[in-house]
Amino acid sequence: MDQTSITRLAELGSDDRAALDALLDDSTVAHVGLIRDGRPLVIPTAIARDGDVLLMHGSTGSGWMRGLAKGAPVAVAVTAVEGLVLARSAFESSMLYRSAVLFGSCEGLTGDAKRRALDVLTDHLVPGRAAEVRDPSAKELAATSVLALPIEHWSLKISDGFPEDPADDVAGPAWAGVLPRVTSYGVPAPAPDLRPDIDVPASVRALAARVSGTEQPG
Repeated sequence: MDQTSITRLAELGSDDRAALDALLDDSTVAHVGLIRDGRPLVIPTAIARDGDVLLMHGSTGSGWMRGLAKGAPVAVAVTAVEGLVLARSAFESSMLYRSAVLFGSCEGLTGDAKRRALDVLTDHLVPGRAAEVRDPSAKELAATSVLALPIEHWSLKISDGFPEDPADDVAGPAWAGVLPRVTSYGVPAPAPDLRPDIDVPASVRALAARVSGTEQPG
């Protein structure tokens, strides 16, 4: 069976590449699965989509990064939990979510491509931030590895509906519905050693003002 085949709740599967891109663009962390020294390993790491590749970065001293840079096969899982589906029984209750797994092998980026990818990663976490901070030094660039995973082989599941209770439960007294999950950032806290004449930058203000969540389906 192909790695991308969905066997459980296959009706939630989607082959919509735009929906996959939207999930990756909304996500900042993925879990990277690989085999290292004959044992399974899962590592959480920051991600950013750049067109048709998924970017990851880390220390050049990281064993798993070095392994992936050499072409070791990898699976990368990304999940966005966007609410709770509250049925009239615990059995029928579930979550609103978008979940994808990407498969393939990574390429290690170098030179200008690596430098640009680091800006993409920075701006994915805080849009506009790369232009507000100093450029990385040669030493910092040498200590950082950037991997690009082609977005070619993947599976995607999307759960976005109300609970589907049996008639006997619908006739009962329990409440049922959807509870959307909303995420946001708090008030920016300046570093203790920040000079008093430096204001909160535009990128941080904009991110702090943003609230994201899933609208109740209907």
